[in-house]
Parts: sequence; structure tokens; C-alpha cells
Amino acid sequence: MVRDSLDSGINVFAQLISSPQLLENKERYSLSCNPDLTPDIIPKMRQQERAGKKIAILGQVNPELPFMYGDALVSPEDFDAIVDHPQYTFKLFAPPNMAINPADYMIGLHASALIKDGGTIQLGIGSLGDAVTYFVNMRHQHNPAYRDLLSESKVFDKFENVIHKVGGINSFKKGLYANSEMFVDGFMQLYHSGVLKRKVYPHETLQRLLNENKISSQVSPETLSCLIEEKIIPPKLSAKDVALLQQWGIFKTEWAYQNGHLYAPSGIEIPADLTDTHAVEKIYHYCLGSQLKGGYLLHGSFFLGPQRFYNFLRDLKTEERELFCMKKISYVNQLYGDEELKRLQRKEGRFFNSALMVTLDGAIISDKLEDGRIVSGVGGQYNFIAMAHALSDARAIIMLRSIREKHGEISSNIIWNYGHTTIPCHLRDMVVTEYGIADLRGKNDREVIIALLKIADSRFQESLLKEAKKAGKIPKDYQIPDGFKDNHPERLKKLFHAYKAQGFVPELPFGTEFTPEEMVLMRVFELLQTMVVKKRFSIPNRRQLKMITSTPESATVFLKRLQLDNPTTLKEKLMQKLVLYGLTQTGAI
Repeated sequence: MVRDSLDSGINVFAQLISSPQLLENKERYSLSCNPDLTPDIIPKMRQQERAGKKIAILGQVNPELPFMYGDALVSPEDFDAIVDHPQYTFKLFAPPNMAINPADYMIGLHASALIKDGGTIQLGIGSLGDAVTYFVNMRHQHNPAYRDLLSESKVFDKFENVIHKVGGINSFKKGLYANSEMFVDGFMQLYHSGVLKRKVYPHETLQRLLNENKISSQVSPETLSCLIEEKIIPPKLSAKDVALLQQWGIFKTEWAYQNGHLYAPSGIEIPADLTDTHAVEKIYHYCLGSQLKGGYLLHGSFFLGPQRFYNFLRDLKTEERELFCMKKISYVNQLYGDEELKRLQRKEGRFFNSALMVTLDGAIISDKLEDGRIVSGVGGQYNFIAMAHALSDARAIIMLRSIREKHGEISSNIIWNYGHTTIPCHLRDMVVTEYGIADLRGKNDREVIIALLKIADSRFQESLLKEAKKAGKIPKDYQIPDGFKDNHPERLKKLFHAYKAQGFVPELPFGTEFTPEEMVLMRVFELLQTMVVKKRFSIPNRRQLKMITSTPESATVFLKRLQLDNPTTLKEKLMQKLVLYGLTQTGAI
């Protein structure tokens, strides 16, 4: 992206920045939600400037932006001009959470069982990411109910082997670390629930010892013993050794080193010799810190979410906000550059992405239709899938709704072939639908097709199987096992009904910034759009006709939201009647 932007000839770069803060006696700004490209592009633009090109790099302060750290920190000197005036402050864009339907919830349930305790997670925005978040929290906070749901839904019966191999169903004792291109609201939820708690550290040696369980984040005498045993420090400490121990939080910073001794401001003097029994006792008592320093719970490159998410970040204390480290996209999305450290940090990576369609040989379609229409940007999907293949213990998990419905017409999202591919079939890994888990890595075409047929909607299984047999990919006598032939949405709705009564799987588990009226109007517009496309309108009964013509009091709140409560033009009057018709058809009035 940086290369392409520069190749396009840009010479002006402008970005919103947070209000300044004084850090170490120097004024600093923060790129806040978007340090993804800026740290890479500014040096290259300055290089062009030194070669004679006219360049302007501009900042505009918005105090609504949380002050974030890591690569987000910038100096006033990085900009040619900074606009900082209250009249340019505006409320940050905040996409509301969408409702989670039973299919999305079921995808989230399958996905949540593929995550290893003590591992790494990447999530995206939207109802699928929210569904994963919900069930990860349920697994941690309500584990008996979570296990019951896995059992009653037959998830564990059908996919026990892959769940044990790839994930787990216990609560999170070690917790998770997040390495995600997008820092989404779901990570805030995981932090609050105590799932997002595995810290990673910017030191290879320290991270390796933590991964090998030779030390923990809690500093103890055993921490020093391990460092000596691993020959990271000698028994007789030097100034360099003491500085390293203080950098890592193993020694308190108030102690000074001089001529083989440790000195405290209070005047206490201790030999810096871990072979001296008396000195060791004093070092343990006076010098050891309590926890390792400099750890991070998340590395992310940009964030977007509801207003409460921005409020959460703004309200965090500095030392807590520093746990959520913003990094440039080249750091988060790639392994190269500090590769050994990244491999150590990103252990047991589970990288969740969504797709539009999947072919029966495992190719992924995520960004574009075969007629050339662009539906979505690819984003970092390719990067995280490639990374999952490069890391020995990581998995790339594609979440896919098995069907799509448009204007009442239903189509399968698992298809035989397609004229466009985002991720080629040789990078296939795992696919999750509302009906199950397909582990595709290392499988041949026949095995891949069988796995995907098992998690397809049953209304399309036989036609897909017919295509595979016609191509000679599946034996002529192969039949889909009986246990996978009941892949129908009605089964999912029935399954969740009992859990809804217990307070689980609500439509909006994390709330939404849509008002109740807006939620109703969305359903009204979807219905009207379908009727227009199909050219099929239901005839209103006498009661409905009366409400359309006389505008009942119950409709006022919806009409006010659309500014149609007092129509003046013919167009507005017709629109009002159409909305009233839709409200009667959905039962809202």
C-alpha cells in the first residue's frame, strides 16, 4: 500500500491525530487509530523531499481520539503543519454492532472451540467476530453451559478429534494474546472477561523462556536462577546485567550499580554477587520487582468500533492503555523483520477471517465477484493465511455462512467452482460454517470435498455431490453420512431457543448504537426491498389498511426518525404511506 501510494505520485499526506501529551519532557502526538501506514510512508516522503519533490505532511488534532502508544507516537517535527482548533473537532465514526442470528452464532460456537489456551488470536469486525467473542467469553465464564451447548448441538460428537487437535473447550487459564490487523471492540470484551491476558514481550530471550514455561510473568528468586542457568546473566553481575534486569522488571529501578555493588537511595549496599549466600538473601528481599515489565496484550494497526469502545480506550490509565500497542501494518501482518521474536510471540495463532464463498476444492472468494464487481477489500486476509502456513502451530480459519439469501432467493456459498479467487486452493486450511468444521490442510481433493460437503446446507449437498462425481473427484457410490444430512436452519433456531430462555445468545450481546426504532426500520426496508425486486406485494387487510390511511399513534416514533411525521410534498406523503405499509407487514404497528 505504501509503495503503491508513492508510485501514484502523492505529495500531500494528511491524518487525524490526538491531542498532544508531554512524555519525558517532550511534546508528542499520537496517530491513535491509524498508525498502519504512516510510520512507513512519512520517511519515504521525506526522502523524496530531499531529492527535490514538494511534499506536505499535515496533522489535524481531534481530542476524541484516544492517545495510543507504540508506533502511534509521533513528534510535532514529523508534520509541516498541524491544525488544532475546537471548531474542527467532530464525533468519531462509530459503526453500530449488528444483530447476531442463529447461523452466525453457530459459526462462532464452532470457531471458539478451535482456540488454544495460551495462544494468539486475530479477529475482524462484524457479527461473525462478535459471535466468536461471545462464545470465547462463554467458554471462559460459563464453561458448564458452554460444554452443554457443544454436546446438545452435536458439535463435540462430530468434530471432537479436530477440536482436541487444534483447540479446546476448557476455560482460559493462561489466556490469549491478540495480533490483529484490526483492533476491534471484541478485544475489549475479551479483556474485560479475563481472556485477553497473555502478555508478550519485545525480547527474544525473555519470550522464549516464557514460552518454555521456564519463567512466568511473576518475578521470583527462580527467575534469577533460570537466567543464570540459561547463561543469560553470570552469577557475578555487571552494570550491563543489572541494567538488563531493570529493563525487564526483574530488578527495581531505584537500585544503582557501582564497583560490583548494588546501592539503594536509602543507603543499603549489597554485593552484586549471586554466589554470596548473604547477598542473595538481601537481593531477593530488597531488589526483586514483582512482575516483568514491557509486556503487551495486543498488537494492532488500526481500530474502529462503537463509541463505548473509544470511551473505553480514552478512560484507561496510561499504564493500562500501553498494554494495547499500536504498530505499523508491516509489523502486524508479516513475519519478516524481527521474525524470530514474532514467531515466539504468535504461538498457537488462530487467525479468523470471513469469506463470501468457498469452492469445493478449498479456494476462497472474499473480495470480488466473477463479473468484476468489487464487494470488499482483501485487507490482510492473504497475509494472515500465509502467516498461518509459515508458523508451525498456527491455523487460518475462514468463517463462512453456508447460504446467502437475497430478496427471498437462497443460494449456497459452498460452490463447485467460480470465476474469481481471492485465496487459491493450495493455501486452504480450515473452513467453519454454521454446520461444522472442515479441516482441509494437507488433504487431497477428495478429502477436501467430503469435508466441505459435510458442512454445507443440506438443500444443496446432493447437487454439489453430483458435480464432484461428474468431475471424477468422488467415487460414484459415495453418500453423505446420515449424521450430516440435517443441516437446516430450523434445527439451529430450535437449538438456541432453550438457551435464550436462560439468558444466553441474545440478539445483541454487546449492545448496539442503533435505536430500537432503527432496528425495526431496518427490517421494514429489507422487506420492502424484497417486495420491489420480486414485484410481489401483500394485500393489506382491513385493519392494516386503516393504519396506513389514518397514521396510528404507534407509528409516530418511526415516522419522526425518518422525518416523515409531517409530510408536505407528494413524494413525502407517498413515502410515509409506503413506510406505514411496511410497518404493518412486519407487525411493528
